[in-house]
This record gives sequence, C-alpha cells and structure tokens, in this order.
Amino acid sequence: MTPAPETAEQPGAARLRFGYGTNGLADLRLEDALALLADLGYDGVGLTLDHMHLDPLAPDLAARTRQVGHRLAALGLEVTVETGARYVLDPRRKHGPSLLDPDPADRSRRADLLLRAVRVAADLGAHAVHCFSGTLPPGTDEATAWNRLTEALTPVLEAATAADVPLAVEPEPGHLLATLADFHHLRHALDDPTHLGLTLDLGHCQCLEPDPPADCVRAAAPWLRHVQIEDMRRGHHEHLPFGDGEIDFPAVLSALAATGYSALTVVELPRHSHAGPHYAETSLPFLRNAAARPHSSAPVSGHVPSAPTPEFLDGAPPAPSGLPFP
Repeated sequence: MTPAPETAEQPGAARLRFGYGTNGLADLRLEDALALLADLGYDGVGLTLDHMHLDPLAPDLAARTRQVGHRLAALGLEVTVETGARYVLDPRRKHGPSLLDPDPADRSRRADLLLRAVRVAADLGAHAVHCFSGTLPPGTDEATAWNRLTEALTPVLEAATAADVPLAVEPEPGHLLATLADFHHLRHALDDPTHLGLTLDLGHCQCLEPDPPADCVRAAAPWLRHVQIEDMRRGHHEHLPFGDGEIDFPAVLSALAATGYSALTVVELPRHSHAGPHYAETSLPFLRNAAARPHSSAPVSGHVPSAPTPEFLDGAPPAPSGLPFP
C-alpha cells in the first residue's frame, strides 16, 4: 500500500478517510475491486448493492454478505452501503421503482431493497446505508409525494434504529429531495429520528446549492453520516474527475475535517467505470494532496489525467445537464 502523506491538519481536525464507490468499478468482480482499493491505499469502499456486486435479490444473501465481510476485514477496508444501482429492481426503468411511485407495491419493492441494505450494513459493520427519494412521478403533486416518502421510509428507519445503522438520505438534483433544505423538511416531517442522517454529495453542492460546498459542509455537519466526492460545475449535474470542474477541494476538505467527520468520503464516478482502475489510482493522490493544503485556495497540483481510452468507449456519455441521476 502507498502510505498517506503527512498533512497540515488543523488542531482537533479529523483525519479524513477516503473510499471509492464500486459503482465506478462495475467492470470488475467485487473481489478484484476490493483488492485494488486496498492495494492503492484506500481506507474503505462505498459498496453499491447490484447484480454484479453483492446482489441483494439473489439467494443466500446473508452467507454472501459474511464472505464479503471477511474479505473486507482481511483487507482492512471500511464500508458504507449504497443503494443507487440503476437497474437492480427493474430492468426497464433506470432507478425504478422509487419510494414515490403511485403503485404501493412498487414503493414497497424499493423499501424492501432498503430493508435488505440495512441488514447487509449491520452484518458488515457499515458506517451507514445511503438512499434517495426519487423523482416526482408525472401527475403527482409534491404534498402527496412527501407523504409517500415519509410513509415508505418509516419502516426502514425502524429497522435502521433496531440495527443501530444510520440511514443517510442523499439530496439528488432533479429529485423531490434535492437540496439540504429538502433534507430538513423530511427530517422535521419524521420528527427528527436519531438514525436519520445525511449523505452529502459535494459535487451536488457545487451544482445547485446556494452556498459554496465548504459552507454546505459546515451547515450539514450535525447530520453527516456519509460523504460522496467528485468534481462538478455550477448548474451541470455531471460527475467529473478531479480537476475537471470548479470545486475548491482544499477548502471543502478542510471544512470537512474541521467538523470531526470520521466516516468515509467516497469517490463517486459511476460514468467513468470503463476506466475505473485508472481513476481509482489517480483520485486518491489528488485527494490526499488537497487535504494536505487546507488553507490554500490555489489549484491543487496533480490534476487527474484523462484515461488513456476514449471517454465514451463504453457507449455511455456523461449525463446531460439536468438529468437526475449520474
């Protein structure tokens, strides 16, 4: 493993722990992906439950989870469980069904996936389970959608509370729950349950929050349970390799460390999975360099170079601006 460089951390600041999302390593077997991340020196992994990586719907989930848990322990990797697989529930509807669907049976299928994720997270000793609201269905008013969301999440939160695993909801551009203000709306609607937390995607902050990402981190600190990180530009929901967007990473990582946040900060590059090993290798030095320079607003050296293969080799160009999902 490559040792982490010494960092100029603020007194009392947490040492940031970096992970990489398996949704950005979709062409690798899970065993190979975990070995790669450990060898590169990552602290952990954002494990997206999907058909190629710990399928949550296949038989013997508990036994397969134990095997993954043993492997994580052997490699010294921490884990957060993510639930953003594109077609794990429906082969024809990307990210469908959602917690907002008109059909109660469809909402139940999504809630069941989250319940399975809570059990997996408990068995793995994960920091949290990540989830999101979904987009507003056509013909559904917002009040109805919020009611559906709170009702669908109630049993999931009960299970998370029983398992002592935080449920970390992600504000996602284009969703019903799109901003930090929306997260607080949900929190208050559910009477502020202890195990309801926040997944903060720092690129999303750059994309659409009114405040800079570093200010978003400080405002969100009491509820932070999971952090995702990538570069992004204002007004464009496109996950970019580090250095290709507009985020001031020394400032945002300094703010994150100052909050005392100690769970994983996970690289989120799902549309670059065709070159996943390359971006996994180059992203960690960039982040460590940025974290070592928390008081500088100058560009971070070590710009992550493009992969040697064409960007669209896999036939999946970046999402156009405004699309709700990466």
